[in-house]
Amino acid sequence: MAKIAFISLMMIIISLNAFTQERYSAVLFDEISTETFTYATKDGEALKMDIYIPQNDPDFERATLIYLHGGGFSTGTRDSEKIREFCTRIAGYGYVVVSMSYRLSRKNTTTGFGCDCPVEDKLNTFIGSIQDIQDASHFLVENREQFGINPQKLILAGSSAGAEAALNAAYQPPMCYGLDSGPVSYAGVISMAGAIPDTVVLYEESAIPSLFFHGTDDNLVPYATAPHRYCLKGQPGFLILNGPHTIAQKLDKLHTPYWLHTTCGGAHEISDLPMTEYFDVITEFCHRFVINNEKESVKTVVEGKHKGGIFGEYGFCNN
Repeated sequence: MAKIAFISLMMIIISLNAFTQERYSAVLFDEISTETFTYATKDGEALKMDIYIPQNDPDFERATLIYLHGGGFSTGTRDSEKIREFCTRIAGYGYVVVSMSYRLSRKNTTTGFGCDCPVEDKLNTFIGSIQDIQDASHFLVENREQFGINPQKLILAGSSAGAEAALNAAYQPPMCYGLDSGPVSYAGVISMAGAIPDTVVLYEESAIPSLFFHGTDDNLVPYATAPHRYCLKGQPGFLILNGPHTIAQKLDKLHTPYWLHTTCGGAHEISDLPMTEYFDVITEFCHRFVINNEKESVKTVVEGKHKGGIFGEYGFCNN
């Protein structure tokens, strides 16, 4: 009888070990629950998040991916069909997935987020989005037992404006929320056509593993270092941004791993293409760089649909 019990216990242990090894690298769950929560109220607006959780999961210390939609800080929603499908699919790998709303501070403004939008307003928009992401992160960490979250494995991801918000928030130093979890920093960031105003924010304590999807001919958010939306000097919205090509050079100096996925000739359609076309790259990055802490950077170059002539200066797109 004792021998049978021992064999049964060993089979359970072996099964759990195999389950742990496959987690985050293969689909393990086909039943995902979704629930909506309000994480903060600002300016009379309830800011909500949709949380996707794999069901019948024995693990309660799960890596968590937080996604921010695009839309130039004036449009977009957290629960479009494409986003719901993306979040559900990621959760099937064993992640807790969060799609969050944030303040659309350029909504219903006459200047939008383009070249007529004053630089000060653009920077304040970035700051506001950082605050919203931090508040959402605090909510998740504070309720980590309810959602089964590992506070040391938070991954930020975003498209277009959401990518700008994610990068700006990700490269902040660890946040002290006054919780018993201790200081919280992000374990990785995924940018789909994002950029930051200044690489000075990147230093040893703020740099984290990063996955960048970007087209070299993006006319809204620069691939390297150029004006946001290519505004001209003298225009109110003339703001220099640093895209992934420039950020990667800084990460090299800091010996921080990254995956630079470049579409030669690609334009701003890259901002949401990876959610379907390069989904496997996203899951591989999370598994290798965040879960397994791999240190070797990766550069992938693919051919895009557009040939605007800008990409020639980067050399590797000429072959």
